[in-house]
Amino acid sequence: MIDPTRFIDTERYPVDKPGSDKYEAMIETIHGELKADGCAVLKGFLREDAIPDLVAESDQAAPHAHDSRNRTNVYFSQDDETLEPSHPKRRFFDRSNAFIPADNFCETSALRAIYEWPRFFLFMREALDEPEDRFFRYGDPLADVIVNMAGEGNGFPWHFDTNNFTVTLAIQNADEGGDFEYAPNIRSGSENFEAVREVLDGTSDRVTKLRLEPGDLQIFKGRYSLHRVAPLKGATPRYVAIFSYVEKEGMVGSPERTKQLYGKVLPIHLERAGLRGDEYLD
Repeated sequence: MIDPTRFIDTERYPVDKPGSDKYEAMIETIHGELKADGCAVLKGFLREDAIPDLVAESDQAAPHAHDSRNRTNVYFSQDDETLEPSHPKRRFFDRSNAFIPADNFCETSALRAIYEWPRFFLFMREALDEPEDRFFRYGDPLADVIVNMAGEGNGFPWHFDTNNFTVTLAIQNADEGGDFEYAPNIRSGSENFEAVREVLDGTSDRVTKLRLEPGDLQIFKGRYSLHRVAPLKGATPRYVAIFSYVEKEGMVGSPERTKQLYGKVLPIHLERAGLRGDEYLD
């Protein structure tokens, strides 16, 4: 396994020094940002000279990306004709981007080295303030460490994540566009369909826009905050790595959503279908 400290700026972000004053201050800052709106950004988390290596890794894996263009609602579910046409479950939007599945990032991958580093896992658990028995790496062999790849005209419409905790690492931006937009904590004990409707209608005052730069680490509770990626322009693809964590050991994506995002389903997705840890819609 590659040494992950080759890529992480541990002087600025002492992930490898838990318990130190600087580490505890870093954790306290993250806790404050996550409590405020479910999102924390660590600017320049990667060493600047390491970014070209991750771009090259993404370029090499890019031919294996699953490019899907379809129409989807916020929950990646089927239409429900029993509901009124304006209901969020019946609002469908064009989705066009690509995911490079996790099985393309093996033990020699820099991304996997970071994700599977025990110190990084501990850092993520403490940053998210989760107990040991409710914080696990995502058990999905196609989705634990992936790269979202998007080109001109592509974007990812409003949606909720399947995973409770998602960590993204910006690798390369498009020439234009690609801002991250989110409406914090819309799900708070319920689906809160009215708040979702306002975001979709463009009348919500809860939406925040965020510009991530290569090397930035974002910690995001996307299971509870509605979010999207704005359309892109230019020939340069946008690469964002996604590290996923869940609160129930062994959780994987639903067969329907896995097929949508990665173009294939493995036996494990069928075996564990319906074994989620919550009752929210996907």
